[in-house]
Amino acid sequence: MSIDQRPRFAILIDADNTSPQIAEGLFAEIASFGEASVRRIYGDFSSPRLKSWISILQKHAIDPYQQFAYTTGKNASDIALVIDAMDLLHSGRFQGFCIVSSDSDFTRLASRIREQGADVYGFGAQKTPESFRQACRRFIYTENLVSRTSATETKAPSPSRPLQPPDAAMPFFLKAILPTEDDGWTSLGSVGRRIANLFPDFDTRTYGCSKLGDLVRKTGAFDVEKSAGGHERIKAKVIGTRSKRPRALKPQ
Repeated sequence: MSIDQRPRFAILIDADNTSPQIAEGLFAEIASFGEASVRRIYGDFSSPRLKSWISILQKHAIDPYQQFAYTTGKNASDIALVIDAMDLLHSGRFQGFCIVSSDSDFTRLASRIREQGADVYGFGAQKTPESFRQACRRFIYTENLVSRTSATETKAPSPSRPLQPPDAAMPFFLKAILPTEDDGWTSLGSVGRRIANLFPDFDTRTYGCSKLGDLVRKTGAFDVEKSAGGHERIKAKVIGTRSKRPRALKPQ
């Protein structure tokens, strides 16, 4: 009998800072890298503001943790989430955690979990402060998950509007490309790995592409070819040569 070796993750959702519209896309995303073993959400569900979460909880088997707002300005939900995260961390049963929030207050929690050797995947809106995004191994924008949810529900491939135009990804490529061959070519795979290490929040979907190679081509700034081994490699086009000048891109 085969044993499932997929890493186990604890999913901890801050209901006060997360829209229920991302639930479908959130768990589809998590399923691509691990098993959502624990699913908990924290908030004051007696508040009308969180009523929209009620119908989502049963569908995705999310356990609600009620935290009444006894004092204005004090977030009991955040404290409860942090306490549970540390309890789960020290149980030693999980290889990683998914913290779903746009709140920078969870920056230290993410750093502490990683210090213990567990992975942290953050999920939040583009407004999420950089400190929290950088504290995670990877950070996924929830705006991309909403687009994914819409396409799944309609069961029809409809192009979603990218959050950024393709040429907005150029700073990431310029910092990640280190020529590995004498003629200036670089393995696309190595570029992808460096970007992932340097920028936890980088996601090709933000620029309207499903694959890194597609995004590279859309920038118009690189030559792309397959090496002798069948792997793709890229090289910056020569500026000043009319035939190789990067084409102008129109904002989408």
